[in-house]
Order: sequence, then C-alpha cells, then structure tokens
Amino acid sequence: MADYETDDEKVEAIKKWWKENGISVAAGLAIGLAAVFGWRYWVEYRESVSQQASAAFEELMATAEGDDTKVALAQAQAIRDGYGSTAYASLADLMEAKVKLKAGDAAGAMAALERVMAKAPDPALSELAALRLARILLDQGELDRAGAIAAKHVDGGAFAGDFAAVQGDIAASQGRYDEARQAYQRAITSGASLSQLIQLKLDNLPAAS
Repeated sequence: MADYETDDEKVEAIKKWWKENGISVAAGLAIGLAAVFGWRYWVEYRESVSQQASAAFEELMATAEGDDTKVALAQAQAIRDGYGSTAYASLADLMEAKVKLKAGDAAGAMAALERVMAKAPDPALSELAALRLARILLDQGELDRAGAIAAKHVDGGAFAGDFAAVQGDIAASQGRYDEARQAYQRAITSGASLSQLIQLKLDNLPAAS
C-alpha cells in the first residue's frame, strides 16, 4: 500500500484491500489450517494403526510358540487383512511359515515365504524369507532350487554369509568338498549366523585332495 496522509485514508484503503482480497485470504487460511490438521490426523491415524498392528503381531508370536496352529494361522490372516499395507503383513507371513513348517506343512511354509519375497516393503524382509526358503528347499532335497536362490543373494545384503553357508551345505551334500570348504570359509568371513556350527561343518569335511 502507498503512504496515506490521514488515518481515515489508511482505514479506507485497508477496507478496500480487504474487500478485494479478503475472500482469497480467508480461503487460503482455511486450506492451510485444513492441511495442517489433516496431516496431524493422518499421522495420528498411522501411529494408531502401527500400534494396533504391533500388538496383533505380538499376540501372533506368543501363539506361535505353542501348538495351536489353527489360532496362529487365523491371527496371521487377520493381520494380513487388517494391515496389508504395512510391513506387519510380511512379518505375519514369516510367522505363518514358521508355524506351518512346525506342523509339517513344508509346501504351505514355502508359499508363505514366497509371498514375503514378492510383497515385502523392506528388502531385508525379502532376503530373510529367501534364506528361510532356501533352507527348507535344502532340507527337502531340492538342491537346484535352493542353490539358485542362494546364488542370487550371496554377493551382498545382510544375509550374504548365511547364503554362502547354504551353498556350502549343497556342495557338501553332493560331495564337492573343495567348493563346500570355500563356501563355508566365505560364510564365516562374512559374519554368518551360527558361525561355530559352520566351523564345525568345515572341520568335518574330508581332507582336501
């Protein structure tokens, strides 16, 4: 606004400006407030959903420690239905795989792990599912499939050492002891879990030819 000589002129100028711009200012303010409160509501909603999903998953873990397979699978399904857009759906699949494997349903366990590999929002969850799937396939004697999965993950990621251990187990079971030795050594160097067990397997391999 330009400078005005009297207070009356200033008041009249303000009135005129408000008449011309007041609606847009009010609308902008309303939109801004709606955005702020809408965002706050969304954040609070997401936090509430996360807390509910976390509580449901804790219940599933507790049930999975027992022998009530039916209840555990129902809880896993409820998490997928209610929180399918969160990582808890993939965690529920991982737990379902554990429950089904314990119940002797290897095929069902593998199907649950494959869902995690396909849908997990976190690459680490997908890798963990792949590792567990490779181990089940190894136990089932499906060495080619287990080896193919391990080969995809052995060169990187948090579980590279564990995938190397799978490769060592496959090679040892096929009598390729030099390859098994190298794989076990890579596993230990890469920080695989159960490194003492891997070292025991390494020590028990036939002497190098």
